[in-house]
Amino acid sequence: MTEMKNQKIKFVLAVLTAILIFYLLLKQLENRRSARIESPNKIVMNTIAEIIAIGPDKKTAQLSVDAAFKKIYSLEKLMNRYDANSQLWQVNKLAAEEPVKIDKDLFDILQQSVYYSKITNGAFDITVGPLVDLWRKCAEANSVPTNQQFGQVKKIIGYDKLILDSNNFSVRFTTAGVSLDLGAIAKGFAADKAIEEMKKCGATGGLVDIGGQIGCFGLTEKSGKWLIGIRNPAKSESNQIIVKSALGCLTALALSDMAVSTSGNYERFYKIGDHQFSHIFNPATEKNADQLASVTIISSDGSCADALSTAVSVLGAQKGLELVEKIDDTEAILIPANNKNALIKSNGAEKFVAK
Repeated sequence: MTEMKNQKIKFVLAVLTAILIFYLLLKQLENRRSARIESPNKIVMNTIAEIIAIGPDKKTAQLSVDAAFKKIYSLEKLMNRYDANSQLWQVNKLAAEEPVKIDKDLFDILQQSVYYSKITNGAFDITVGPLVDLWRKCAEANSVPTNQQFGQVKKIIGYDKLILDSNNFSVRFTTAGVSLDLGAIAKGFAADKAIEEMKKCGATGGLVDIGGQIGCFGLTEKSGKWLIGIRNPAKSESNQIIVKSALGCLTALALSDMAVSTSGNYERFYKIGDHQFSHIFNPATEKNADQLASVTIISSDGSCADALSTAVSVLGAQKGLELVEKIDDTEAILIPANNKNALIKSNGAEKFVAK
């Protein structure tokens, strides 16, 4: 009887031990599980932004989201050409008269802009500010710009009119009337900087979406790559160029530690009379870029993706792909304006397409 009682006690202890071990294993797995924080949509840089952070816990993930937005807002204050309190506004106002000292972040984006202007032979150019202003003014007046107006603007466009002093972090214009517009690179630059802040806060993965300019790193909370859809420009029911779902898109990309930017003539445009004119301009001709309905650039660098999506829109499919093939860690997916269901891919783009 005593022996049977001892066996029962041993059995109960064994069961309790097993339960305890199972409980501890569950807690350990729970502690290892990644936490995901997804921000609400916020208006920044004249568009909608959203940030997702993956971290070891919710506190870390939330801190990462907050730090990322803080960085984006600080960059917006530097780079908003329409804000009289921004450094870029001061540059546009004063740099033709004297060198203007600026914040390092603003200096960095100007340096990058000059670089992309050079490698694209001017297809990307941040000195298009006067041209942007001309088209906006004419659209408000419902009249197409005249050749005389184009001729006047042409005199004050050109990245060669920009002088950067890396010793003093200053900028100077060689010609009066030059005006910088960072709209074609600012969002990509900001996404890169936001991701840097997220990593500093301890995020293990994340996605920054600033109006369709997307940067992502690490993996999702389910240990998968980030799924990003490329919108069909022939459909207008969505208000986003790139969405984080393949549903309703022409194709989807599976990315990690990459940036993707889409530029198109179907969402932002100037309407004059019965005609729509793309908001993307060819700096050399002052005319609108209209060969491609959509240009998606995949790159390891957000500034590169943002700048090249504009440049390739200007260059067209053949010259645009020739440019992309020369740049490391960069691919392109193009949709021609005359066939909005077609996809033209650079040689290495297929490896990013979700299977």
